[in-house]
Amino acid sequence: MLKKAIALALIILAIYWSFFALMPIHISDLNTKSTAFSSERALIHLKNITKKPHYVGSPEHEVVKNYLIKALNDLGLEIQVQEVYSHNKKWGSIVKPKNILARIKGHDNSKALLLLSHYDSKSHASFGASDAGSGVVTILEGIRAYLSEGKTPRNDIIILFSDAEELGLNGADIFVNQHPWAKDIGLVLNFEARGSGGPSYMLIETNGGNQNLIKGFKEANPDYPVANSLAYSIYKMLPNDTDLTYFREDGDIDGLNFAFIDDHYDYHTALDSYERLDRNTLEHQGSYLMPLLSYFSEANLNNLKSTEDSVYFNVPLFKMVSYPNSWILPMLVLAILIFCALVFYGINKRSLNAKHMAIGFLPGIGALLINGIVGYFGWKLLLAMYPHYGEILHGFPYNGHLYIWVFALFSTAVCMWLYNKVYKPENTASLAVPPLLLWLIICGVVAFKLKGASFFIIPVYFGLLSLFVLVRQKRPDIILMTFLLFPLLLIMSPFIKMFPVGLGLKTIVATTLLVSLMFSLCITVFGFSRYKNRWAFLLFFAAFGCFVAAHFQSDFNEERPKPNSLVYLYDADTDAAHWATYDKILDDWTQAYLTEDPDAFDASSINFESKYGTQLSYSKKTVIKPLKTPYVDTQKDTVIGDVRHLQVFISPQRTVNTLEFYADDTNTFLSFNINGLEIDKSTTEDQVFTYRFKNRLFSYMVTDHKSVELNFTVPAAQKTSFQIFEVSFDLLENELFRVAKRPNTMIPKPFVLNDAIIIKKTISFE
Repeated sequence: MLKKAIALALIILAIYWSFFALMPIHISDLNTKSTAFSSERALIHLKNITKKPHYVGSPEHEVVKNYLIKALNDLGLEIQVQEVYSHNKKWGSIVKPKNILARIKGHDNSKALLLLSHYDSKSHASFGASDAGSGVVTILEGIRAYLSEGKTPRNDIIILFSDAEELGLNGADIFVNQHPWAKDIGLVLNFEARGSGGPSYMLIETNGGNQNLIKGFKEANPDYPVANSLAYSIYKMLPNDTDLTYFREDGDIDGLNFAFIDDHYDYHTALDSYERLDRNTLEHQGSYLMPLLSYFSEANLNNLKSTEDSVYFNVPLFKMVSYPNSWILPMLVLAILIFCALVFYGINKRSLNAKHMAIGFLPGIGALLINGIVGYFGWKLLLAMYPHYGEILHGFPYNGHLYIWVFALFSTAVCMWLYNKVYKPENTASLAVPPLLLWLIICGVVAFKLKGASFFIIPVYFGLLSLFVLVRQKRPDIILMTFLLFPLLLIMSPFIKMFPVGLGLKTIVATTLLVSLMFSLCITVFGFSRYKNRWAFLLFFAAFGCFVAAHFQSDFNEERPKPNSLVYLYDADTDAAHWATYDKILDDWTQAYLTEDPDAFDASSINFESKYGTQLSYSKKTVIKPLKTPYVDTQKDTVIGDVRHLQVFISPQRTVNTLEFYADDTNTFLSFNINGLEIDKSTTEDQVFTYRFKNRLFSYMVTDHKSVELNFTVPAAQKTSFQIFEVSFDLLENELFRVAKRPNTMIPKPFVLNDAIIIKKTISFE
């Protein structure tokens, strides 16, 4: 009994260790030596640059830009500010970013190392502390510490604080495609965030193989590497973009992304503040930067390209383990041969029983089916019980971590309960065979379909070793058997949390299935317990307890504020005004304008669909405010042959932030120029804006140039028209509206146009 208690304690310890080893636990303070990174020193900068939202075009954006220039100047660096118009064809954004650049000269004429993060925050309410103020101050403090050593690097070190990343990676666009330094870059280290805490994951951006990048990363030897080739493979399949996308696609420049994703509910919200940034997370970013800066500033950056990939994963004690993809099939074949040999040997030795092995498939398959169904429908059920969770567009509510506990404990309980049904004191060895066969099948599939997950074979090898011990000994030492589970628990446990945290609770099925698969290999220890039924009920009770705790944290309050939205829409074409919202459930604040009986929003003439497919839901007609509509002047209208040449000047008559241009597909544009920026078309196209999402042509972000000059050509016979939506984010400050300040229990909803005054005006050319 004592040994079983020790075994259970070791299993819990291994799971705890798998998470504990991911991040630093101590924060470097102001007394840290000058040549070392200090999170406390970095936080001084962070506090100064996150006093207010600083999205592109806001007054605070210029304040933050000037602060960063001074901070780099104080380090003795010469600064460049790059300003050029950029058009992101995919996102439809047009803006004039202001990139901040500095360069530390090396003693060798070789490729340069680029340190990258963006300094703009997401409009309009986010303070940008994590995304990506944390990256900016990590680089500032890291460079300060590096320069304190007084040595000259081999490679040039370039610092780029890019602008307009949140609008469409526009700062990265103009650097990669228009700045002469771009051709010098050998490697980019990019610091990002998609939450406000948790470990920072390393993700690779490359057009080729990752083998040399992984080799260099391991040789740099960061203390807390969190990276695996499964995340790398999934990341490459997802349509995610960071600044590194332009470096990879347009410059064929390799990069390493470092991004943390926990506390996802803070992402792009007013909660992304200095106070809520996890200090251990900032320390983790610094623990990446310093050894990588030291290593890659001296390494040969001409030799990072590779055609081969490596499988890699992090594990406590060993940090990063990797091996080439060429090993995948041999390791799989060897494991299959060992498995077959052990089964044959066990049957001959009568340690394995064919009937018991056949029965052993039932609980494993049953657990996968039950837990898979529970996980698949779990988030849908939670939304049905708590429909207000739908207002959190991230898909990860404030009590999301408790729900991960609920589903993980429930899945373990199901496994305990099912495996107890086939319990016999002598059949543990036979019960271990079906899970190993299932894991081998999974490894076979990923070897061809998802090579990055091929490290799943590592726990299988230790499972085979456990099976060998079970075949040789009917009652092996349970402590030994528990230690053989450590690779499984240390490597796989963090994935239980990673998927729902990073991708939302809609992916909680990944947790329930992974728990089922992991438990099946743990049967080599739990198979000896005759009390699995008791454990099942205890785990069911624990899961229910976590659910109750989550229920009592399911409401909105000052710590967990409700995201909501409100906009004022004035249609100058119909001379009508409406209040509108993206919310599905109205609260007291929004009902004050939309009433308790709002109308379903009519998207036939106005459709601002935002990220996650969120559309305006309700509206209410209201009084027309005396707002000045944009001034439109057609300065040229000439027909030459079959082409009509138009020059149009548009000048907002109030302070605005964006001008959105829409036109349906009956409008063909042969060419288009905005404030001197020519819209590109491919060699196979004879027109521009051939791909339009919801009829949107582009979004012009207003910065220094308040007016817009359009020069475009259309077919001469075409009746051309497009709609302008003039947007300002000053609804709550505008004295014409006197909108009440949100209560402290509410925040502006992210990812949508919010707190905005929108004027629609159609321009036609008959």
